[in-house]
Amino acid sequence: MAENTSKEVNITSLILVPALISLAITILRLVGELQHWSETFFSPKPGGGNAIVGISWLAPIFGIYFAVKLSNAGLRPFSAAKGILMAVIGIVLVVVVAIIATKTLPQASPAAIIVITLAMVVAAFFQQKPWPALFKALLWYGLAARIPVAIIMLIAIQRNWGTHYDVVPNDSFPAMSWFMKWVFIGAIPQILLWIPFTIIIGGLFGSITAALKGRGAVPKATPA
Repeated sequence: MAENTSKEVNITSLILVPALISLAITILRLVGELQHWSETFFSPKPGGGNAIVGISWLAPIFGIYFAVKLSNAGLRPFSAAKGILMAVIGIVLVVVVAIIATKTLPQASPAAIIVITLAMVVAAFFQQKPWPALFKALLWYGLAARIPVAIIMLIAIQRNWGTHYDVVPNDSFPAMSWFMKWVFIGAIPQILLWIPFTIIIGGLFGSITAALKGRGAVPKATPA
């Protein structure tokens, strides 16, 4: 399955609606936590407490969305199978590194965050080759979705809002200035962890979509 690299898609138009949806959900999540709405939907616990309202769940959805849009525009993957394989390898790499990091370093410490983040960046990098157009779409969408979160976290940490945007991962997290706290639990994770997460998971679901879409395509009749 070869990608037609001669075609172009306006990246702003492609990611605009997903980015606006993500921003709306981010604002809703913040309001819900500040107003102390149901923790099932708006948990203020570290890491978000697996609350239902959040943007991490959107990675597979928009991975599929971008895959369909790009495929319809003629920007198909070089290999959907390789895209799936690279995503799985990336996930395995991150899981293995995370297990090693949590066993050898203090849990959720700055050092552990950096090690796991580096693994995420490396894993995300390998998603580029199978489908460059999808990688680009997910990268720019990730930036559009996560930069607002990083900004919200900067304000929340400085003002101690008591939301998951400003709470430290655990009690053993070292004391530091509010700005350095933002660097380690805000800037680094949002930009170098969650964007790679978006690329890897979005790439996995996007590549699966491309594989299914290609399998379901009706072959064109050859001229007599």
